[in-house]
Amino acid sequence: MSFPVSIQKQEELTRRMLSLGVREEEIEETFVRSGGAGGQKVNKSSSCVMLLHCPTGLRVKCQISRSQAMNRFLARRILFDKIEERQRGFVASERAKIEKIRRQKKRRTRRGKERMLESKRRQSDKKQNRSSPDF
Repeated sequence: MSFPVSIQKQEELTRRMLSLGVREEEIEETFVRSGGAGGQKVNKSSSCVMLLHCPTGLRVKCQISRSQAMNRFLARRILFDKIEERQRGFVASERAKIEKIRRQKKRRTRRGKERMLESKRRQSDKKQNRSSPDF
């Protein structure tokens, strides 16, 4: 597929696609009429590009340029940004879970343990005092 951009940018897009593990067959591409600025040109031609990445369900709509070919390129870049963000977010959340478990398993110092137990006792006493008095 060729886009109205330099060969370097096309190659960069292809490399990024491979690094994210996205195949061209997974992307569903549709063209619709743009709206807004651009005059008669955008009202008559279907220059707006909508991409759907089937495995993730991510949908991108791009009508930045009046050129359909340029919008195809830009839409792919936006889609790859979203896929990468989703993957990075997933990795970050996994890392946070592991860190939380590590903190929970970490042995407390004797003094820290005594403080923690003392605060629990105080909290327990507060709750005990809240209950209705027995007559």
